[in-house]
Amino acid sequence: MKDETLLVTAGRDPRADYGAVNTPAYRTSTILFESFDEFEAALHDPVRRKFAYGRLGTPTSAALEDAVSQLEGGARSRLAPSGLAAITTALTAFLSAGDHLLMTQGAYPPARRFCEAALTRMGIETTYYDPLIGADIDSLFRPNTKLVYVESPSSGLFDVQDIPAIARVAHDRGAIVVMDNTWASPLYFKPFAHGVDVSIQAATKYIVGHSDAMLGVITCSEQTWRALRSTHREWGQTAGPDDIYLGLRGIRTLAVRLKQHHENGITLAHFLNKRSEVERVYHPALEGDPGHSLWKRDFLGASGLFAVQLKSWVTRRALAAMLDGLKLFGMGYSWGGYESLAAPFHLSHYRPGLTGDDPWLIRIHAGLEDRQDLTEDLAQGFQRLNANL
Repeated sequence: MKDETLLVTAGRDPRADYGAVNTPAYRTSTILFESFDEFEAALHDPVRRKFAYGRLGTPTSAALEDAVSQLEGGARSRLAPSGLAAITTALTAFLSAGDHLLMTQGAYPPARRFCEAALTRMGIETTYYDPLIGADIDSLFRPNTKLVYVESPSSGLFDVQDIPAIARVAHDRGAIVVMDNTWASPLYFKPFAHGVDVSIQAATKYIVGHSDAMLGVITCSEQTWRALRSTHREWGQTAGPDDIYLGLRGIRTLAVRLKQHHENGITLAHFLNKRSEVERVYHPALEGDPGHSLWKRDFLGASGLFAVQLKSWVTRRALAAMLDGLKLFGMGYSWGGYESLAAPFHLSHYRPGLTGDDPWLIRIHAGLEDRQDLTEDLAQGFQRLNANL
């Protein structure tokens, strides 16, 4: 079955929901049992009864978990209340005091902060590695290295990692690979086919797709499922039924939305690449990008998120004039919705320890608007930038 068909059918069973096309939002905490024997069986062997308590799952959560699992090629999934909650749950499921973690320098900044704060307090040591290291990551392994964390493309600078090469080394060394797969979504990168053991989605982004819910998904292989399920329950992770329902609504249109995000993103990247105010465009789907060959080998498409580095002579005042007057690009910390965004950051935000010049970046999310309207809005923005230098 093709992905476009899976997006529409996976996790749905109208016959179990009185013919309803969409799985309803089950708003429940208490689930009743028909007998003492059934109650006792669920207490001691929860696998025997699929639903026992609202926090542990409902038909609504099961529908989205099943859909994501099928799309990513994993065995089972669990939901979390945010993408960051999915990251922290996955890390703590497989790491204990005395363990060593290899974390890509390109990871989502809050994930790095979790390593530096919470994992340090737990007695877990983290080494940050160059995302472009590939198979040479072997030199960083220690006897107590238990997990390699990858994010491809990386947050902010969009470096593409050689996931199969890193996974082969990790598995040879007895470690597992955990990946943040939010940028490509389950549609454009298949993590388990490339050696990943646990995949994370900030479903807030493209799965929900409408900027109206917070949600995370953790998908596991058969070998990693039991440990993740246990930690997920121990941490009390749960997502609200209405947010899950919005995730189910969003995933059904993921294919058509991502196609537009992809095309709009490429158009904007080419436009920006020609601007004299731009030093560099970070977009792996562009020919000439350092990660283009790996992206072309491993990915099935590109999302709408990328970044541009402005020339060093662009001042804060000029950048503010550009951004404040944009009509179609909002300024916000999230992305993945239907709307376009332009968020300003310094290069050091994504490259900690940077020395020397610290130029401005604009992280662009290409939404679903008409691409000519978007390029005209940016062109007018550059006029304001130049007028305020």
